[in-house]
Order: sequence, then structure tokens, then C-alpha cells
Amino acid sequence: MSAKDDDNDGQAAEREVIQGEIDSTTEEAPKKKRGAHRAPDQEDEARVAEDTKPDGLGAELAAVRSELDERTHDLQRVTAEYANYRKRVDRDRGAAAEQTTGAVLTALLPVLDDIDRAREHGDLVGPFASVAEQLTAVTGKLGLVAFGEKGDPFDPNRHEAVAHQTSADVTEATCVEVMRRGYTLGERLLRPAMVAVADPE
Repeated sequence: MSAKDDDNDGQAAEREVIQGEIDSTTEEAPKKKRGAHRAPDQEDEARVAEDTKPDGLGAELAAVRSELDERTHDLQRVTAEYANYRKRVDRDRGAAAEQTTGAVLTALLPVLDDIDRAREHGDLVGPFASVAEQLTAVTGKLGLVAFGEKGDPFDPNRHEAVAHQTSADVTEATCVEVMRRGYTLGERLLRPAMVAVADPE
């Protein structure tokens, strides 16, 4: 083998070494580039995840608050309806009790009229007087109030005029005689008073 052949072999070996280094460099460069690109992608994904996490919690919190407001509104509505129901029941119960009491007292009014006539004639004596006083006391406790006295101003809403006359002794329409007393139960008129009315001359 000549010196020239040795040089050629050495150059070929050197070329192989250089080509090997170039190939290894070329292979590593894309790896480094791919690695360099991979890291920012992971960071971006993490950043996006962190950015979307509060939005998800915010949406969930808003949904919970909306549901809470709706339930609170429902509770307030039910509470108001129940309060109105209780008021209505109490009012109806009171009205029913007043109507029942009024019906019983209205049935007793003729008895009270007889007691009044007996008192006027002086017949209200002995045990009968005691019974009359007890009956008057009981009806008074139930809220029955008698009205209609001689000299009262005439009120067409409370008095039933069965006779009219004129008189110089009055300055306005006045009850000059009471034939039958009237009765009220609270603000309710059970029976008007039957009276004779005198008008001024």
C-alpha cells in the first residue's frame, strides 16, 4: 500500500468522523428544539388551567347563590302565605263566634223586653228580680249593650221611628218616647230602638 493510499484512507476515516459528528448534532438539535417547545406548551396548559379554574368556581358559586336566593324567596312567600292564612282563620273564627253569640242574644231579646216591661210596671220583685239581674249581667258580659232612652237625639241608623210630632221643647229631632229598646253587639246592630220622634216647630 502506497503513501497515497494511506492518505486516502485517513481522509476517508476523517470524513466519517466528521459526518458522524454532523449527524449526531443534527439529531440532537431537533430534540433540543422539541424539548424547548414542549416546556412552554406545558406552562401554557397549566396557565390556562389556572385561568379557567376561578371561572369555574365563580360559575358554580353564582349558581349556588341563585339557588339560595330562590329558596329564600320561596321560604318568604310560604311564611307570608301562612301568616295570612292564620290571620284569615282567626278572623273567620272570631266572626263565626260573634255570629253565634249574636244569634243566641237575638233569641233572648224578647225575654229582655219582658223584663223591661215588668220593671216599668214595678213587677220586678223577689226571685224574678234576681233572675232578671243575672240574665242582664250575663248578656252584658257577652257584649250586649242596650240603647234608646227618652231625650236621645234621633239617629235613623239606630232608631226606628213609629210616630212623629212637633214640639217647641226640642231644637232637633229627638226621641220623646221609647217603645222598645235597641241592642248592639260590639259594632253590630242587633235591633234598632223603636221610638216616637218629636221635630222642632
